[in-house]
Amino acid sequence: MATNVIMPQMGESIAEGTVTKWLKKVGDRVERDEPLFEISTDKVDAEIPSPSAGVLTKIFVGENQTVAVNAIVAEIDGEGSGTAAGGPEPVRPSVTTPPSASPAPTLSADSTPAIAPPSPVPAPDGDTRPTSPAAALAPAAPQAPSETQAAHEHGAAEIGGNGHKIRSSPLVRRIAKENRVDLRAVKGSGLGGRISKKDILAYIGAGPSRPPAPMAPQSAAQAASATTQAWPQQMPASQPAPLKAPAPAAWTGPTQVVPMTPMRKQIAEHMILSRRTSAHVTTVFEVEMTRVYETRAQNAAEFERRNGQKLTFTPFFVRAAVEAIKQYPIFNASVDGDSVIYKRDVNIGIAVALETGLIVPVVKRADEKNFLGVARAVTDLAERARTKRLNFDEVQGGTFTITNPGVFGSLFGTPIINQPQVAILGVGVIEKRAVVRNDAIAIRPMAYLALSFDHRVIDGAMADQFMVKVKTGLENWSEAVL
Repeated sequence: MATNVIMPQMGESIAEGTVTKWLKKVGDRVERDEPLFEISTDKVDAEIPSPSAGVLTKIFVGENQTVAVNAIVAEIDGEGSGTAAGGPEPVRPSVTTPPSASPAPTLSADSTPAIAPPSPVPAPDGDTRPTSPAAALAPAAPQAPSETQAAHEHGAAEIGGNGHKIRSSPLVRRIAKENRVDLRAVKGSGLGGRISKKDILAYIGAGPSRPPAPMAPQSAAQAASATTQAWPQQMPASQPAPLKAPAPAAWTGPTQVVPMTPMRKQIAEHMILSRRTSAHVTTVFEVEMTRVYETRAQNAAEFERRNGQKLTFTPFFVRAAVEAIKQYPIFNASVDGDSVIYKRDVNIGIAVALETGLIVPVVKRADEKNFLGVARAVTDLAERARTKRLNFDEVQGGTFTITNPGVFGSLFGTPIINQPQVAILGVGVIEKRAVVRNDAIAIRPMAYLALSFDHRVIDGAMADQFMVKVKTGLENWSEAVL
């Protein structure tokens, strides 16, 4: 029996979507809830799972083509026998292709594989995980323990009671292993029932306490030494996942025309609109990060043991910005004609770099979260942004944005305001520099913070007072992180 695959609606205001990549080709076997293709809308990118198991027999919408929501984009034969003889051919939906003099070049399989190899790399939220959610299904060497434990350790897909594969990230499997949780008992809230970190933590919190998995003994001196050695001469606020280098151009003449991807077009339109809308001004402050560094070094091992994630610098900047916004609420506002709209909820957008562009998931009501709540939210959103599992609502409603070019070594930048917000904070690289303290030269971890603000409603004096509050909060850090 044939099953139609339709273009999903990712939000109430979304009327169309663009197929950016097919993860399967015609004739391939696909399992139910296995990622089938990737889409891009004007709000969010996402992987779309297969609605049923079978053989992909037809693809009606090619890559980089745009169709209306609920349009049929492909067909899956559940019996694996292809289209029945004499059956009517489905009608190809009307599609919109990007205007271009030539089609987008086809990248080689070596440069952009459909399923990335499961090599762990440092990620923007400070954790280490495979570069692709498909890596969760990669085979690994067999181990002596039970199947469940082996699946937790190596990422093998488990089979739930309904016969479907249990999908989860390496981080989730590590948390499950440490807390002796059977993932088959955890209900996933992600696409295709994927179990997120939030799901496993909620399950652990709701159930009876379980003894954590034994850890190798480590003295305090060894932990401190390991943490200190992990702090290099240059200390980015969080380690990013290295982006793939672009495929080499296949030159056929003096020039080559390459259409913009849907995400790149949306970014271009948004940036031009922002420059035309706001009167951009940037102020830069230098901040000493010694207290933050010491707090992180002292608590990193225990934080990871308790929460199953690394303690990164990003939550420190978010908490400092939130406290400054509470004192200067104009930075949590927007402009509507001749009116200024102040927002009660402080929703912090965190810019996440992707191979195809940039996306800004939002930590909702960050002013109501403590440090641990902010850290968990940042890690979860960054992970799901990279694996294209964000929901529509999770990229909406931001009131203030933090971007971190420092992870790539930038001293500071002059970021463009994310409309309709009125300010954005850019975090530069954290590195040890020579500074003057008490009339003597000292070596301190330092960072430049750049605030771009809308001069229509924020004056330079107010912007500098805001940055003094952020600077003071970081240099005199006192909030507990555990």
